[in-house]
Amino acid sequence: MKRSYASIANLLTASATAGFLLSRIPSRNYLSAGQVAIITGGSRGLGLALAHRFGKAGVKLVLAARGEEELKRALDTLLGQGSVQDRSDVLLFPCDLRVPAEATRLISAALLRFGRLDILINNAGIIVVGPAENQPLQAYRDAMDVDFFAAVQCIYAALPEFLRQRSGAIVNIASIGGKLAVPHLLPYVAAKFALTGFSEGLHAELRNRGVRVTTVCPGLMRTGGDVHAQFRGQIRKEKAWFQLAARTPLVAAGVTHAANKIFDAVDQGRAEITITPQAWLAARFAGLAPETTQQLGLTSRALVTIPGRTSIAESSKLYYRSGYRRNSHMRDGSRSLCV
Repeated sequence: MKRSYASIANLLTASATAGFLLSRIPSRNYLSAGQVAIITGGSRGLGLALAHRFGKAGVKLVLAARGEEELKRALDTLLGQGSVQDRSDVLLFPCDLRVPAEATRLISAALLRFGRLDILINNAGIIVVGPAENQPLQAYRDAMDVDFFAAVQCIYAALPEFLRQRSGAIVNIASIGGKLAVPHLLPYVAAKFALTGFSEGLHAELRNRGVRVTTVCPGLMRTGGDVHAQFRGQIRKEKAWFQLAARTPLVAAGVTHAANKIFDAVDQGRAEITITPQAWLAARFAGLAPETTQQLGLTSRALVTIPGRTSIAESSKLYYRSGYRRNSHMRDGSRSLCV
């Protein structure tokens, strides 16, 4: 057993070293002022942070979200903080991307307004927190509609333009929850696994045709999205652990940091990035030792706390004291909070 863990540790070290060396290789810069980016879920959280970052680089923005008033507030924020210099550089597009025709309208509106499209960032999402027995089938359908099919529909609407011009970037905000399963977020996890697989496959198909596809797998992020999450089961306890994890600096990454990392990845044409060290390690350990990861509950330990406990540190102590507990109430995630 010790030899097995030593081998895994060596592989993780080798993987980290290889990743570091690859990051040192000079890369081409793909982004430039005057390009046009669509950001879905762009009115708040990570979507708004991305709008700030891309806007500061001189990229023209198309922000899509369901709430028109929230979009207007987002524009005021962008102008007020100097991320965008002119209102004419931003198109606000209220829409419901669960409807396939809305995705087509979004792409058409961007092309009509700016005459070009260079970047599509699929960030819209929802999250429902609770144990499996309290998740109705509709929760899975809703998660797939927003977290998966909305992205796919936008991609298929934009793809003819990208292929025609033989250039473009597609950015899919997936999740660490699309790499390894996390308890109490099963609808979200199922949809994010689907998006991650689709995104990786799309990259393989399009990389030699001038279209770059970047899969983003963040851990927890402090986006404020936890207030928009839905809760089932023991709602008070589910809210307690979820909101604690989503707001704890040492557990959740800052949204500005995440937006900067994503901007750099798109600029460099990266195929995939994982944000936060614990998410990176958890994903790689799960890939090397999937059964061990599940038996030890490493996903839960790395990312979440136990409902009803007062701190993540206390939760960890309890886990190590009592060993693996199959029915422990745990988990993590968000709408613009991407787990």
